[in-house]
Amino acid sequence: MEVFIQQIINGITLGSIYGLIAIGYTMVFGIIGMVNFAHGDVFMVSTFVALVTALILATWLGISSIFLSLFVILLVGMVVTSLVSWTIERLAYRPLRGSFRLAPLISAIGMSIFLMNFVQVAQGPRNKSIPPFFQNVIVIMEREGYQVTLSYRQIIIWAVTATLLTAFWYIVTKTSLGRAQRACEQDQKMASLLGVDVDRTISMTFVIGAALAAVAGTMYLMYYGVVSFSDGFVPGIKAFTAAVLGGIGSIPGAVIGGLLIGMIETLWSAYFSLDYKDVAAFCILAIVLIFLPQGLLGRPEVEKV
Repeated sequence: MEVFIQQIINGITLGSIYGLIAIGYTMVFGIIGMVNFAHGDVFMVSTFVALVTALILATWLGISSIFLSLFVILLVGMVVTSLVSWTIERLAYRPLRGSFRLAPLISAIGMSIFLMNFVQVAQGPRNKSIPPFFQNVIVIMEREGYQVTLSYRQIIIWAVTATLLTAFWYIVTKTSLGRAQRACEQDQKMASLLGVDVDRTISMTFVIGAALAAVAGTMYLMYYGVVSFSDGFVPGIKAFTAAVLGGIGSIPGAVIGGLLIGMIETLWSAYFSLDYKDVAAFCILAIVLIFLPQGLLGRPEVEKV
């Protein structure tokens, strides 16, 4: 039981990171119907932005406060990553929006390769690491020498994720930008006729998705302490899997899918072979889609006539 509880805690932490990335996938798909396969590498770029910012704060500026450093890292990461995503949308996606459906997909894959190779050239192929943040842990329970712990890093990841999701929910449901996003999701042409700036709304959707991915990248760096130029692929694919599992186009579904993928991965690692933990998540996805093709919270696609 102690192992099970510990893995649930670890799974919620990992799933929170996947959920933040998955929201970017599901937002873009919900509005323009395109899978942004470069989003995983945008997340990877954010981890390196967080790494460089952390090193600058520690070595050049000499800031010793961990909480102040974390706040600055989050702020810089969100700004820089949002700017990168906005540029990608303007240069690689917007010119192809009215073309055949495969063109934006190919462009997204091209941007993914470009970002990965750019970081590889700029930062080198080796793994980069920083000293771990918040090493202290809270012992929840102990039995027969086994401790169930909750680290300060995990608490911060949970708190930051919950705060951002609450703020994001408010933006989507209570602001004019959220109303414009919902209008564009239903019908872009009609939204444009009613005065909605469709181009600006789509650009802001990319910016918000990238900002959430930047937070996920900072949390990833804080949790693991090691990043690589190839880190965009596996977390990106798992986040996309989480979005599909929860119902792509559904924001609550993306969060639930991320938590499920995280818990499946950690529980499988604890009780079965570690080599097949990634296979387990995709098998669960396949089983769910057999019985629920639209995902857990997705809506069946209705053909417009």
